Amino acid sequence: MSGCLMAGALGLALSASGQFSLEWTHSVEKEGWREVWAVEEGRMRLVEAAVKGSGAGMEPGPEGRFVDGWWVWAPHSPPVPELILAASGETPSGWLLCGAECVTLGVEPGAPIHLRPCEE
Repeated sequence: MSGCLMAGALGLALSASGQFSLEWTHSVEKEGWREVWAVEEGRMRLVEAAVKGSGAGMEPGPEGRFVDGWWVWAPHSPPVPELILAASGETPSGWLLCGAECVTLGVEPGAPIHLRPCEE
C-alpha cells in the first residue's frame, strides 16, 4: 500500500486504507460521477464507481444497485500505473480528488493531469 498519490507535481496523502476518490460532473449529461480507487503495489485499482444518472456513456455496471440517489457498482478492471485527467476547461466542474484531504483539479484549461502512486 502506498500512502501518497502524485497529481502532477502535487503530493496528496491517502486515507489510512490507501484509497482515494475522484468525483466530477459529466460533460454531456451534467450528472455526478464518482470513483473510488485503491493504491496497491505501485498501481491503482478501481474499487467502486457510481453515477447519479445514465446516458451518454454513464450506464451503471451490470450489478449496479441504487443507493442514496447513486447507481453504484464494483467494476472488474485490471490495475493501472496512472490515470490521465483531461483539463479542457469545457466541463461543468473540475475533478474533486480526495485522499486524507480534498483538492479540486482541472477547473481551468491546461495540460492533462497525471495521477500516479508516489514512489516508495
